[in-house]
Amino acid sequence: MRKGTLLLLFAALVGVIHLVRAAEAEDELDRKIGRMIMVGFRGFEVEPSSWVLGDVRAGRVGGVVLFDYDVALGKAERNIRSEGQLRKLIAGLQAAAGEPLLIAIDQEGGRVNRLKERYGFPPAKSAEALAKAGGVSATREQARRTAETLAGLGINLNFAPVVDLRLNPANPVIAQLERSFSDDPSVVVRHASEWVRVHRELGIASTLKHFPGHGSSKGDSHLGFVDVTETWSPLELRPYEELIAAGLCDVVMTAHVFNSELDPRFPATLSSSTIDGILRDRLQFDGVVIADDLQMRAVSDRYGLENAIEAGLRAGLDILLFANNSVYDPEIAVKSLEIIRRLVREGGVSESRIDESNRRILRLKERYLR
Repeated sequence: MRKGTLLLLFAALVGVIHLVRAAEAEDELDRKIGRMIMVGFRGFEVEPSSWVLGDVRAGRVGGVVLFDYDVALGKAERNIRSEGQLRKLIAGLQAAAGEPLLIAIDQEGGRVNRLKERYGFPPAKSAEALAKAGGVSATREQARRTAETLAGLGINLNFAPVVDLRLNPANPVIAQLERSFSDDPSVVVRHASEWVRVHRELGIASTLKHFPGHGSSKGDSHLGFVDVTETWSPLELRPYEELIAAGLCDVVMTAHVFNSELDPRFPATLSSSTIDGILRDRLQFDGVVIADDLQMRAVSDRYGLENAIEAGLRAGLDILLFANNSVYDPEIAVKSLEIIRRLVREGGVSESRIDESNRRILRLKERYLR
């Protein structure tokens, strides 16, 4: 064989190797991005043709969130019908995943209570009612019932407890729904501490929300822009400060509230000065930060999907949550992954930033998803 032919063959082989390595790097990046995406979906069982099952199998999502009510349809038909049905649904999703999924739910009690008595689950009081019972024993007992129920179903992440302070009694999304333990941060910390400890004992991760505080707001960020510049108080950071210092914080969920004193441009969910500046640097939290639903109108109306994703990642979000409930988009995981991949390619977001979030997510999964 001539020398020239050998050189051509060698060059072709090198080219093939480069293509294979590039494809492998792309696949690995997609897997890392997928870990950062959590979605809601419709269905009481795992249908072979369902989009969410396809996204789980492909690694385009790292977690799902469960609901019992479909807001977009206005029906109490979503994911939860009975204990046996829900356990089977979760088991089916986990069986399809290449890596264990975060299975999340908002199980606070009271009005925000997905596992209702009519589905066969134990009753659950609101945070306000628990605090009014005196002491922390009622909170401890309900936390144990809740965590035992979640563990039995295969749910590993509870979007609770709420640590917002009840600073505005007319607040439509916190105080009026009895979701706050108190207007006193020391009371909130006592009850939230019990909640987190008991959940941990039973292998369930907890979520402190809504950072940096939604309790003083006059509006509901589900419905639109909420400005707390004139009402927010640094006191609202106290529960986070004390619980993080005590090592009692697994996950923090951000609020979509805008405060020009903290960030003149973005609401907290998209704010680097709030997430990286206050939560990471000042409060020294190095756990998972998850966005509140990015399809809520406080974000979606003003920023759109691509801008919100880019700003959120730059701000320090680890998990992008798309509840798919106020609106429903079966392509949301595919769209989000493509946007993030393009941002990394074009330099809008560094791959090291993606790696930081993956480190935190994998550490959380290692602790709770065994």
